[in-house]
Amino acid sequence: MLKKSVLATALAITFGFTSSIPATALAADDVQVKQIRAEISQMKAAYEARIQALEAKLQKLAGEISEASSSATLAAQTQPQALIQAPIQAPPSPTPPMPSAQSSIAAFNPAISLILGGTYANLSQDPKQYRIQGFMPGSEIGPGSRGFNLGESELTLSANVDPHFSGKLTFSLAPDNNVSVEEAFAETTALSNGINVRAGRFLSGLGYINNQHAHAWDFVDAPLVYQAMFGGQYKSDGVQMRWLAPTEHFFELGAEVGQGAAFPGNDRNKNGIGSSVIFAHLGDDIGESSSWRAGLSYLTSGATDRAYQDLDAVGNSVNTLFSGKAKTWVVDGIFKWAPNGNGTRQNFKLQGEYMQRKESGTLAAEGVGSGGYSTKQSGWYVQGIYQFAPAWRVGLRHDGLSSGTPAIGQDKQSSLSALDFSQLAQFNARRDAVMLDFNPSEFSRFRVQYARDQSRPEVTDQQIFLQYIMSLGAHGAHAF
Repeated sequence: MLKKSVLATALAITFGFTSSIPATALAADDVQVKQIRAEISQMKAAYEARIQALEAKLQKLAGEISEASSSATLAAQTQPQALIQAPIQAPPSPTPPMPSAQSSIAAFNPAISLILGGTYANLSQDPKQYRIQGFMPGSEIGPGSRGFNLGESELTLSANVDPHFSGKLTFSLAPDNNVSVEEAFAETTALSNGINVRAGRFLSGLGYINNQHAHAWDFVDAPLVYQAMFGGQYKSDGVQMRWLAPTEHFFELGAEVGQGAAFPGNDRNKNGIGSSVIFAHLGDDIGESSSWRAGLSYLTSGATDRAYQDLDAVGNSVNTLFSGKAKTWVVDGIFKWAPNGNGTRQNFKLQGEYMQRKESGTLAAEGVGSGGYSTKQSGWYVQGIYQFAPAWRVGLRHDGLSSGTPAIGQDKQSSLSALDFSQLAQFNARRDAVMLDFNPSEFSRFRVQYARDQSRPEVTDQQIFLQYIMSLGAHGAHAF
């Protein structure tokens, strides 16, 4: 009853309805209100007394600590010198907290990361006889060796140099114990207006997967078009400049100049610029769940006496040299989907690239002669990757190449015949691959892949791969 009366009284006072309440009820309620106020005053006085008591205890404790400190100082001054110099045991230091993901990157200067990889390959055809029909071979083509293979490991060191520059060095450790420099460059960090400059050795910005390291690929090997056009990947020793436009949509322009020693060029032992690249990338989001990016790139490079082995009309091995120019166009695109932008449990990725290369110059074959050479070649791939569970992905890729029909020895002074270059004979290569991978975490991956490779007209290579990839240390995030 008391609570109901108090509530009624409070409401009446608040909303100004006292005139409508009987006088006897007001009188009774007024007594009860006074009682409540008296109880509140008593509680307030009790709390204030407790606070004063606590303050007195604190002052007394502070005085005791001060007296103890003065006594200790006086005792130390009156002790013999030998006791004063005796070592004092420091209390054990507390256990340091575990480093966070962000602080672990700065735990070392420079930051160090290591990629360990390996494969098991079951190939129905001899990999030593592998070739891509219709194309002059580059440095890294084919499925690799049969059986167990260590795979290519990568050791990366990276750090900020000062407020203006950062640096990165990546060593490639091959299964045959050879060590090479994959990347070694310095780049700016403080230029304005969206400009970034990189100098040294770097993976070129042309195309989509070219500037990704092999461990970031969605399949064991590079697409056929990358093997045919660039001998694996195109990297340059030179300077790169990128400009990110200050627009609502992603828009990037870039240019590179370099030595041009990488395939389809070679080391020409001359001053000046040996290769140049320009590229443009455009992208945006589609709602909350999807995004896309498209790109266009153009590469020019030159070669002088670029060598490869061919077979003449009667099957004899012939040392062949090419000198001339190569001009390559690359069109790339990628579409990504993840429910509400969260790709941790489910996502889908569709990507593809198309390339066209024109080469013109001269061929010189040992024991055969020399003459003019020109060709127009193209290739493409399209692949889809679907993550159907947090740790599981499945992917399908189709590769296609068109070697075109080369014009060999059609100039009047030529002594060459197309029959003397059997590897350059026209052929449309195809390959289909399917993969399934398991990712226990972002630092480990296990993959199985099957491919049906028709890069040679006379045989079909049935390829089965098992692969593992382990990432140790501070590894930076991959690009979109």
